[in-house]
Amino acid sequence: MNNPRTLLLVALFALSYLIWSQWQLDYNPQAQATTVEDSATPQPAKPAASPPVDDVPEIGKLQSGNAVEAPPLAEATPPTSQPILVTTDVLRVEIDPRGGSLVSAELLAYPQQQGSSEPVRLLDDEAARYFVAQSGLLSSDGAAPNHQAEFTTSSRNWTLANGQNRIEVPLTWQDASGIQVRKTLVFERGSYVIGMQQQVRNASAKPWTGQAYRQLQRIPLVLDSSGIKGYTNTERYSFMGAAWYSPEEKFQKLAFDKFQSEPLKQTVSGGWVAMLQHYFFAAWIPPANEVDEFSSAQVAAADGTRYVMRSFSPALSIQPGTEQTFSARLYVGPKLQSTLDDLAPGLSKTADYGVFTVISEPLHWLLSMFHKLTGNWGFAIILLVLLIKAVFFKLSEAQYRSMAKMRKMQPRVAALKERYGDDRAKMNQAMLELYQKEKINPLGGCLPMLVQIPVFLGLYWVLLESVELRQAPFILWIKNLTAPDPYYILPILNALTMLATQMLTPMTGMDPLQQKMMKIMPLIFSVLFAFFPAGLVLYWTVNGALGLLQQWIITRRIEAGNKPQGAAAS
Repeated sequence: MNNPRTLLLVALFALSYLIWSQWQLDYNPQAQATTVEDSATPQPAKPAASPPVDDVPEIGKLQSGNAVEAPPLAEATPPTSQPILVTTDVLRVEIDPRGGSLVSAELLAYPQQQGSSEPVRLLDDEAARYFVAQSGLLSSDGAAPNHQAEFTTSSRNWTLANGQNRIEVPLTWQDASGIQVRKTLVFERGSYVIGMQQQVRNASAKPWTGQAYRQLQRIPLVLDSSGIKGYTNTERYSFMGAAWYSPEEKFQKLAFDKFQSEPLKQTVSGGWVAMLQHYFFAAWIPPANEVDEFSSAQVAAADGTRYVMRSFSPALSIQPGTEQTFSARLYVGPKLQSTLDDLAPGLSKTADYGVFTVISEPLHWLLSMFHKLTGNWGFAIILLVLLIKAVFFKLSEAQYRSMAKMRKMQPRVAALKERYGDDRAKMNQAMLELYQKEKINPLGGCLPMLVQIPVFLGLYWVLLESVELRQAPFILWIKNLTAPDPYYILPILNALTMLATQMLTPMTGMDPLQQKMMKIMPLIFSVLFAFFPAGLVLYWTVNGALGLLQQWIITRRIEAGNKPQGAAAS
C-alpha cells in the first residue's frame, strides 16, 4: 500500500486491545474481586449456625393498592441440621426445610476440572461462597410462611429412578389460624428448570390476602492468589452480578457495585431476574402473564454484604374454604444458548458478549451448526474459517493480486528510490503514478484485515462465554480449546505462517523502522497467542495458512505473467 503506516496502525490497534484484555484477565484487581473461588478446594466443615439474617422483604401493596405496614418478623428458627437431598440425572440439590430454600446445587454434567469427578457447585450456603435461591409468602396479618419458616416433609432423600421422568418434593406448613401451605418443588429428567408451586388453602374463618416473593441472594466471591482450579483465566473477565429482563427494556445487567447507586424497582410482565457468573447462572422466572415487581436489595450479614434480586407476585385474596396457587420456575444451570429462549424470552442473553454481541451471536450459531456436523468444536472452528474465507474469497483475491503486482514492481520501485533519493513527496507521487499505470490498488491489503479483526474479536468472546465450548477437546495434544495450548505448538505454527506470508509480502515504500516493526510482528503475536485460548489460535493459524496458500498461488501466476483465475486460486 502507498502508506504502510495504515497497516501497522491497524495491526497495533488489534494487538493493543488484545494485550489490554489479557492484562485485565491477569492483573485487574476489580475484576478479580468478583470472581469465583477455587471450587475444587475441599470445603471445610460447616460452622455453627449464625443468627439468621434479616433478609425477609417488606410486604408489598395488597388489596386496594394501599401500602400496609409489614408485620413483625417471626422469631427465626435455627437451620435444620439435615437438608432434603434431591438427585436427578443432571442436578444434585439440597433443600433446607427452613423455608424450602435451595442451598446447594451441583451440575452433574459439568466437572470442575477435566477428568474430575467433582461437579460444579453453583448454589452453595457456605459463608465464603454464599449463593442461595429462596421463596416465600407474605401476608398483612402475618399468617404466611416466609423463607425462614419451618416446613415438614415426608422424606429427606429423593432420587430420579430409571424410567422415571419427574420428581415432586412436597413441603407443608400450617398456621394456628388455619392457613395451610403446600410448597411443591418439581424436578424433571434432563432439565435444569425446577418448578415451584405454593398452594395456599384458607381453612380459617376470614379471607386471607397475600403475595409470593422469590429471591436470589449471594455474595461477590473473591479470587485467591492461586487462581481458579478447573477454570481458565478468562473467568476473571466474565461478568458476575445481577441481571433481569423485561419486554420493554430487554436484557439489563446490574453490577454489585451499582446496587446502592442504581437500585432496581420496576413492574414487569413476562420477564425474569437472575444472578450470573461465568458459564452458569440462576434465574427466577415468573409466569409469563403475571405482572411482577422486580427489585434489588443489599443485606448485611456477618460474612459481609449480600446482594439480593427479588420478584414479587401480585396479591391474591383467598376466601375461607378455598385455595389458590402461586407458581414460578427456577433455572439453575449452564448458559445453553440454543435452548434458553425456549424457557423464557431473552434468557439466552445471559451469555453476555458485550459490545461484540452482534458479531459473536451469529458466530456461535454457525459454530453450533458445524458442531452438529462434525461432533468436534475444533473442526467446527476450521469449518468456520473455510466459510469466512469463501465469503471473502474475491476480496482476498484482489488483495493478493495487488500485493503480487507490487512484489513484481519492486525493481522499478528501487529505481525510483535511486532517482528521487530522500525526496519523499516526489517519490510517493511517482509510486502513485506507477500503481495507476499498472492498475494496482495500494489499499487492497487493508480491507481483508479490517474484516478479519472484528471476526477475530467476536470469536474471542464466543470462546470466553460459551459454556458449550468449556473444556471442549480438539485432537492430539489440544485437550481444551478454551485454555492455552500446553505445548505452544499452535502459536509456533502461527508464527511460521506469518513469517512465510512476510516473504511473499512486498515492503516497498517502507522505511527501515517500519520494516523492522513488520518483521517482529510474528514474534509479538506468537508470544501473545501463547496465553490465548487454543481455539482462538487455531482459528487464526488456519486462516493464515489458507491465506498463505491463496497468496502463493496468485503470486506464482502473476510472476509467471499469467492472470490468476478464481478457480485456480482456490
